[in-house]
Formats: sequence, C-alpha cells, structure tokens
Amino acid sequence: MRHFKLIHSLIGILLGLSLGVQAEGLVVVANIKEPVKLSREQVRNLYMGASLGQDLTPLALRPGNHLRTVFNTRVIGLSEARVQSYWAQMRFTGRLKPPPEVQDAEELVQQLLQKPGAVGYLPVGLELPEPLVVVYDLGL
Repeated sequence: MRHFKLIHSLIGILLGLSLGVQAEGLVVVANIKEPVKLSREQVRNLYMGASLGQDLTPLALRPGNHLRTVFNTRVIGLSEARVQSYWAQMRFTGRLKPPPEVQDAEELVQQLLQKPGAVGYLPVGLELPEPLVVVYDLGL
C-alpha cells in the first residue's frame, strides 16, 4: 500500500511538471464581423452544445492534441475522458453532436477562415489573419 501511495505521488508530481512545462496560454477566436468578448462560461456552454443566441459554430482539435487538453481542463473544466463521455451520451440519446474536429492549429485556422461564425481555440501569440478576432483569452 505504501508503494502505491509513493507511485501515485510521483505520477502526480511528474504530471504537474510536464503540464507546467508544456502548458501554454490559449485564445478562443472567431470569424465574425462584429467583435464580441465571451466569458469562460459562454465559451464552455458553446463547446458543450448550448446556443449563445448568436450564430456561432465551435470547432475543436482532435483528442490527443495538447492544446485540446489545456482547453478542456482550463476552460471546459473537465478531463478529456469526461468530455468524451459527455459527447458519447449526447450522441447516444440523439440530443447533440460534438463540435467538428480538425487535426491541428493550421487546419483549424483554415476552417475558421472558410466558415463565418466559426469559433476555435489557438495558442497565444499566433498571428491571426483577418477576419479572425479574439473572443476569449486564457493566458497561463
């Protein structure tokens, strides 16, 4: 039992260190004409299937992408497994479909540019082409 606690503690420390080294700020951007600022709660609701009363369509990075992990834990407030479980339940019951997924940030930018109203999350510091605007900033 003592070894289990030690291993568990070491895993926690290593995970914390690796996330600290790899953690990066992110911004949520949108292809919209009129710039707006969204709250964390509004972004979370949008990515969990709620309508914000605006014609916004969220796009997500694929599971396994580090930025997706940061987004899910820091903005959505759930682990990747919990997010996947939520969307599996929504699909099974026919209530909601998850946001479409793209491979990486480069593909996400291309999709955002092609779809007015599209919303996505990108690393802080990435030069944004017009007409993309920051609607939420999570600087770490």
